[in-house]
Amino acid sequence: MIDPVLLRENPDLIKRSQEARGASVEAVDLALAADAERRTTISAFEALRAEQNVFGKQVAAAPKDEKKALVAQAQELAARVKAASAVATEAEAAFHAIVRTIANPIIDGVPAGGEENFITLRTHGDTPIFDFEPRDHLELGELLGAIDMSRGAKVSGSRFYFLKGIGARLEIALMNMALDRALAAGFTPLITPTLVRPEIMDGTGFLGEHADEIYYLPADDLYLTGTSEVALAGYHSDEILDLEAEPLRYAGWSTCYRREAGSGGKDTRGIIRVHQFNKLEMFAYVLPENAEAEHDRLVALQEDMLKSLGLSYRVIDVAAGDLGSSAARKFDIEAWVPTQGAYRELTSTSNCTTYQARRLDIRYRTESGKTTPVATLNGTLATTRWIVAMLETHQQADGSVRIPEALRPFLGGIDVIEPIQ
Repeated sequence: MIDPVLLRENPDLIKRSQEARGASVEAVDLALAADAERRTTISAFEALRAEQNVFGKQVAAAPKDEKKALVAQAQELAARVKAASAVATEAEAAFHAIVRTIANPIIDGVPAGGEENFITLRTHGDTPIFDFEPRDHLELGELLGAIDMSRGAKVSGSRFYFLKGIGARLEIALMNMALDRALAAGFTPLITPTLVRPEIMDGTGFLGEHADEIYYLPADDLYLTGTSEVALAGYHSDEILDLEAEPLRYAGWSTCYRREAGSGGKDTRGIIRVHQFNKLEMFAYVLPENAEAEHDRLVALQEDMLKSLGLSYRVIDVAAGDLGSSAARKFDIEAWVPTQGAYRELTSTSNCTTYQARRLDIRYRTESGKTTPVATLNGTLATTRWIVAMLETHQQADGSVRIPEALRPFLGGIDVIEPIQ
């Protein structure tokens, strides 16, 4: 949720953000009107309640012969207080309903526009050149006995798969390599629940316009998470955190589920866009003034991983209309996929400022003793899709694949994966 004080004091900033996102600017005016109504009704209720308290003392001190008439007045006043409370509650609910439709205000410098309007911040590595016709990751995966799509479809339907043999070992190795680096960087590992309550899913901002991407279990009123970010954000909901010494940093290992609604016909071959995958997600709770520095720190950890795996990539500043409601800024890292002749997203890192914390009531105590929302950030450190770029980038003419040196200790020292057929 956006800061009500910011809404009140600088509505134009929020309008510019909404416009850059291609979202409703009118919602800001509606929220301002709802906020004014909310505050008016709360003031009216509090004035009546104060009057009731004063009158109650008069009743208590009145002579016995006067109390009967005063009690009747007190009952009438109590009814008015109750009615005013109901009006204030209704106005509060109306305000929250409209304000929750407004996305997190973007950070200065975020490009306006949609998916295609990103800005490339930097690139790393030369795109690989082969003196043979390169195979795509699925053909390589089948040669290596690493990926089985047909049996995945037989068991679960389209966009499901088995990672088999060296494919399963590759994913576990990647995740363990990422976990080691997260530990070295001060992250506490968590294996998170993948089913969460509606208030946690909603609190992180995932039940908005992209709710159709999420699997829901109506019999249990639980949602399957598409990223451990959801559980990690909910981990400290309704808590006051001590962030004086340092941020709280977690690395969440989980299976992730996405319906991929609306992606019919896109990336149907292989494991680029699937319904189930594994991911190690970094998550940080920080003081708001330190959020942008923490964002850069998360990106640096991701880049270090990708460099160690010998992948060519670019870092992009994602345009406002492609951010999602919670992120005030998002940096994606896209690795070069040779057979597609294109960069494809491997990591996302989002600065959600105080937006999620307001919705989940996660605060810290300031020097004055008051509590105020923390900032939250998240970023991928390894996921199943990385196998795509690794196989294609490090393939050799005979269908074998070289293993990057940094990954070899997590694969028992294997330096080359050979075809099994």
